[in-house]
Amino acid sequence: MYQQTIRNITYNFPDLKTLMAKATPRRSGDELAGVSAQSAQERVAAQMALVDIPLKTFLDNHLIPYEQDEVTRLIVDTHDAQAFLPISHLTVGDFRDYLLREDVDKQVLTGLQKGLMPEMVAAVSKIMRVQDLISVAAKCEVVTQFRTTIGLQGRFSTRLQPNHPTDDYKGIAASMIDGLFYGSGDAVIGINPATDNIPTVIGLLEMLDTIRQRFEIPMQSCVLSHITTTIQAIERNAPVDLVFQSVGGTEATNTSFGVNLNILQEGYEAGLSLNRGTVGNNLMYFETGQGSSLSANAHHGLDQQTCEARAYAVARHFNPLLVNTVVGFIGPEYLYDGKQIIRAGLEDHFCGKLLGLPMGVDVCYTNHAEADQDDMDTLLTLLGAAGCNFIMGIPGADDVMLHYQSTSFHDALYIRHLLGKRPAPEFEEWLLKMNIFDEKMRLKSGDVKLIEAMDL
Repeated sequence: MYQQTIRNITYNFPDLKTLMAKATPRRSGDELAGVSAQSAQERVAAQMALVDIPLKTFLDNHLIPYEQDEVTRLIVDTHDAQAFLPISHLTVGDFRDYLLREDVDKQVLTGLQKGLMPEMVAAVSKIMRVQDLISVAAKCEVVTQFRTTIGLQGRFSTRLQPNHPTDDYKGIAASMIDGLFYGSGDAVIGINPATDNIPTVIGLLEMLDTIRQRFEIPMQSCVLSHITTTIQAIERNAPVDLVFQSVGGTEATNTSFGVNLNILQEGYEAGLSLNRGTVGNNLMYFETGQGSSLSANAHHGLDQQTCEARAYAVARHFNPLLVNTVVGFIGPEYLYDGKQIIRAGLEDHFCGKLLGLPMGVDVCYTNHAEADQDDMDTLLTLLGAAGCNFIMGIPGADDVMLHYQSTSFHDALYIRHLLGKRPAPEFEEWLLKMNIFDEKMRLKSGDVKLIEAMDL
């Protein structure tokens, strides 16, 4: 039992799970689940009580029982006690102060990564203001490599997302060329297939690889099919670069996605067997999002942000190239408006980076949410300042297949110009070679031979 008294009113929180949920900044998903604070005063009381919880509490007080959940077992069994030792004496409130210290720099934070449990970083995020989330995340550097090097400080990458409602090759190629001429695609060129079947996936993979080879583009491609489809494509010798899967923070959530840790391990090993990377072998691509566990009725009474942080433990186990929180995609039932989406995006980025993940954010919203492109500009700018590894690049910021609003090729240029950031170094060299950018990363006309890709 945890208690906190404010103005002669005592608030009781029966367990750590309840305390964490009540301390979470307001969001519609937690209200829908019935786990949120009933008032702003109760939320503050929970946050005040959470401040005094020792970090060691999370080592033995599992929010989902060890025996019931393989994600819990993964978190507990892979925890590095030696890496945790420097902060083992701290409370959640002390940990916030520690993270904000000027002498706690990139090297210190990197050394802590394996000693942090997701629940610890979720807890501290709940008592941090927006500038705290940005300041700490900006100190983290998580670098991954396949054919490009992603996550270096001073760099800002994009996933070029050339989706098409019928998987039409020429439509996809047109979007690809548009994005490449704006310097997009250094994180990945990734297609969400309209039809998830083996022939379609293999055809798209072969098309992407043909373009890569014809124009000698230092890039990695991905068709975001279910991981079991990707494994079968690998078995048929398809040119698979990255292995994709959506993941969640509970075993039941992952079961709803049709995966478990063993299947993820099989996909990881299948991808490694191809040995297609040139500068590194990080090849997993995971997507997550607050609300996925609740929408599957697989949240075990946890708040959605804590479930999201637990998903990062799953991702971390497989040395991913990219992790992307699709922050506003699920809809207003889980993140109601621009304010909630902005806060959630910054929390996700902070928690992922602190745990050692190469975090990107799909700065997005659905058309029935109380949000607009101004909100996305705000979140985009804040994430740029926070050192986000990558965002999406979508023609006109409007995905014509998935029917949601995200960020455009121009949005990435805006962040690069505003903050003096550059693309991944291998990709930048190619952009200069193809006369698409000049030395100051300004757009040029580009090599018109690239248009030949339209003939595929």
